[in-house]
Amino acid sequence: MLKKFTGIFLAVAIGAVAVFAQDAQVRSLTAGQKYKIKGAVVAKDDDQSFIIRDTTGVDTRVVVSPESSIKTKGGWFGGGDRIASTQIVRGLYMEVEGRGDNAGSLAASKIRFDKDDFKVAQSIDSRVTPAEERLTAQEQNAQRISGQIDELMAISNAARGGAKAAQETADAAVAGVNATNQRISALDDYVVQSAETVNFRVNSSVLSPEAKATLDSIAQAAMSLKGYTIEITGFASAEGSAAHNKRLSENRARSVINYLVETHNIPLRRIGTSFGFGELQAVADNSTREGREANRRVEVKLLVSRGLNQNVEVRPVADTTDNGN
Repeated sequence: MLKKFTGIFLAVAIGAVAVFAQDAQVRSLTAGQKYKIKGAVVAKDDDQSFIIRDTTGVDTRVVVSPESSIKTKGGWFGGGDRIASTQIVRGLYMEVEGRGDNAGSLAASKIRFDKDDFKVAQSIDSRVTPAEERLTAQEQNAQRISGQIDELMAISNAARGGAKAAQETADAAVAGVNATNQRISALDDYVVQSAETVNFRVNSSVLSPEAKATLDSIAQAAMSLKGYTIEITGFASAEGSAAHNKRLSENRARSVINYLVETHNIPLRRIGTSFGFGELQAVADNSTREGREANRRVEVKLLVSRGLNQNVEVRPVADTTDNGN
């Protein structure tokens, strides 16, 4: 038994050094409805709230109160030891009964788990938690490493069925490390999540109400993503001199940047490439009124890191660079 858990700890330690864990979606429960869920604790918000992941990979937030009954399962003669909510640790496999509350969480009335599982989870937590605290060199690294440790702890606790199960768990941990290495290599691989266009009046760089509404939607979408950057490019129609149109396109791009930063507090580090092309790269015929209106524009592209947003929807964007002037 000792050798089995020693192998598990080695897998956890090796996997935690260079692993980014992707955040799982926490489901929302129906208020008042009864639930009975079995799963492993993968995260703790505080002493009264934690998240468990069931065998299908679905996460549920559990809230405990002074009325919640928390015990180890009884043996042949029934009963069981009372456990304080402060003693619940990550990796503990448990059964939770209760009802959905108004926040979509599970208000626990009864929590039960095996005494052996409790001891194993405490042992793992006592070794992994100090390791987490030492991994503070980079804030972004530490957050994702913590998530991966949570997942590996849950896997290791589930491997209590024997040496074969423990070996399978270690193999799964190694596979997780390999997959994460691929994600790390994709951190600098940015893909377009969405692309929007805002238009301007003749010889103007003032944002219209419609343009502001479009930028509001872009900012809202950006704030829900990790590792995003915004690319802003300005354009002008062929009216006036090329030098004037160049300055006008730059002023239009600057107006978009100012609005996103001042109105929505978009960090400057999230503003990537910004450039004014003037009358170059027209998308329509400058000899018509409609064409000139289409060319007086700023294109705003929201890009995300493929490594940090594996499940993001990548939307196709038409290439407008070959349409001519």
